[in-house]
Amino acid sequence: MTDLSAFIAGLPKVELHVHHVGSASPRIVAELAARHEGASPVPADPDALADYFAFRDFAHFIEVYLSVVDLVRDPEDVWILTHEVARELARQQVRYAELTVTPYSHVRRGIPAPAFCEAIEDARKRAEADFGIALRWCFDIPGEAGLPAAEETLRICLDEQPAGLISFGLGGPEIGVPRPQFAPYFDQARAAGLRSVPHAGETTGPQTVWDALRDLGAERIGHGISAADDPELLAHLAQHRIALEVCPTSNVRTRAVASLDAHPLPRLVEAGVLVTINSDDPPMFGTTLNDEYAVAARLLGLGPQGLAALATDAVTASFLSPGEKARLAGEIDGYLAASAG
Repeated sequence: MTDLSAFIAGLPKVELHVHHVGSASPRIVAELAARHEGASPVPADPDALADYFAFRDFAHFIEVYLSVVDLVRDPEDVWILTHEVARELARQQVRYAELTVTPYSHVRRGIPAPAFCEAIEDARKRAEADFGIALRWCFDIPGEAGLPAAEETLRICLDEQPAGLISFGLGGPEIGVPRPQFAPYFDQARAAGLRSVPHAGETTGPQTVWDALRDLGAERIGHGISAADDPELLAHLAQHRIALEVCPTSNVRTRAVASLDAHPLPRLVEAGVLVTINSDDPPMFGTTLNDEYAVAARLLGLGPQGLAALATDAVTASFLSPGEKARLAGEIDGYLAASAG
């Protein structure tokens, strides 16, 4: 695995399911907590964050996640967070990332939408210049905040139209948050040219995935792991090449899956479903994208060629242009050939 770890570390990658605030490094979270000390339960000691990020269940994860969101209180916080996320991804040879951003959570905490979008856009451009990584945005609805959040998220998308915005999503808890109610908002977002990428089927069953496909026009599914329990759904996903954004360690840490060995990733791949490997909220889950590729290698029995194919699948599932996809797939092929030489 040492040689394989080195291969993974150098492999050019795409990250399609990673959250903006959830990617804040322990150093950044601790610095923000220190700035707001006394007004937040988040520890200002980076060493204490591992215990703080020990989640009892998915509901507890949401509670902790929102406490970290509450630390991002002005445009400068937004800029620093965005730039640091890009730095960490670039260190892992991520060439392109579609970052899930929840503007509603920041706007309702007092950051004006234009200032928020200006901060992430400026950080995006700076990160591309500094680190050679291209970032794009998925503005997602925090499902726990209901239809008012959907309406505001859509309004921000349509009014602000930041240049990096490419897709519209739905995150947060699935239990008690039916997907069909969000259909009108996804219809309008898609009519405006945004791609549909809701979360579904992580902590609920296959029906939630069907709802995301039928009611929200999902082109990719965030998580979607419960599809493994529905042969008809597996066949549909495979036939239509609808990718699942799979985040193995995340699923274990939020108790959606009992253990990595019990993860349905192998069943999804065996069914011919297009699967991408992602990190979700990496510092919160004590992982990295490189770690997730190592997990996939173990669960799927992959060597360098299989890992390169997995990285290419993420390129295929991305919303890059055909030319950009061809260029990045060629870079992966070249890396594989050089590593074998």
